[in-house]
Amino acid sequence: MNMLWLTWKDMGHPEAGGAELVAHELCQRLIQEGHTVTMLTCGYAGASATEDKNGIHIVRVGSSRYLHPIQALFYYVRHFRGQFDVLVEEVNGGAPYFSVLFEKKARRFMVYHQLARVNWLYEVKRPFAYIGYYGLVPLATKLASMSRAPVITVSESTREVLSDYGFQPEHTHIISEGLAIEPLGTLDKTRKFARPTILSLGAMRAMKRTLDHIAAFEVARQQIPELQLKIAGKATGSYGKRVLARIRESKFSDDIEYLGVVSRADKVKLMQRAHLILQTAVEEGWGLTITEAASQGTPAVAYDVAGLRDSIRANVTGLLTEQNPTALGKAISALLHDPVHYNRLREAAWKWSRRITFDQSYKDFKTIVEGV
Repeated sequence: MNMLWLTWKDMGHPEAGGAELVAHELCQRLIQEGHTVTMLTCGYAGASATEDKNGIHIVRVGSSRYLHPIQALFYYVRHFRGQFDVLVEEVNGGAPYFSVLFEKKARRFMVYHQLARVNWLYEVKRPFAYIGYYGLVPLATKLASMSRAPVITVSESTREVLSDYGFQPEHTHIISEGLAIEPLGTLDKTRKFARPTILSLGAMRAMKRTLDHIAAFEVARQQIPELQLKIAGKATGSYGKRVLARIRESKFSDDIEYLGVVSRADKVKLMQRAHLILQTAVEEGWGLTITEAASQGTPAVAYDVAGLRDSIRANVTGLLTEQNPTALGKAISALLHDPVHYNRLREAAWKWSRRITFDQSYKDFKTIVEGV
């Protein structure tokens, strides 16, 4: 199999996240089985135009996420047309490549982790946010559905959303998510912080609603005087500055610790030692940090939104709440006051996480690609 993977970001991109990890792990396994993989992606500061990384041949075209799909189209026509028998088009931010326009012979697949339509309202300035939310994303998604290419996604939530835009559910296939960290072998030896601790982990962006973590902590802190909040992640841009200012202004600022960007090893330790992890994104394909924390013996309390309701089995492996800090804070307090329920959720989350592997992701992916 000679595959081309079209995607905005590769694993080296500064903004790479869960979607890029999934692509990387799948491509690695393809190469291990003797297939060849080329990734056509967008450039970024300091990146080379071409690179061979772990067997993946990476070609970077352009440096703007908005112009990249057009630049990739022209590059493909000039250099790649007719060379691949399988083409995977990964849609990020609701912006398809429309590969159907320039590739007719290769077997084509589309990958949607999430539609990311709501993110426009949080991450893009007005009026462009409204143009994307009400115009560009719905139109582009509807047009993409007309190509009738099989779709691969990671959650039932995304499949349901895509069906609203014309993608046929029977041709939208779900693969397992995976974990890049090893689950704990046992919960018996894990050592939590002496004080009850909730963890906020990830980049501070408006669409992640990190400010809600602080507000929810303040609600729960009034009921649990020894409660503490640890925040780890990159605090850049105007939103990151707002989060740091909010920490300083909080009446419980002495109980909030900002850790900055942490190493992979420190991230795992935090997941092991925290009592709860919070997730309040406006939408996700799958809440990867939720599953990672579960694998380290820490359940999640999260907003009931697309993606997060897939990575949490409500009231079984974690808690889902209404989308407001008060509801989130009350759920934190209630759970930490009920050790029997807490331990039940913790064990169930850990056991479920052990079934979520990239080996299973690849098995699902390969079955879809070879079966179509």
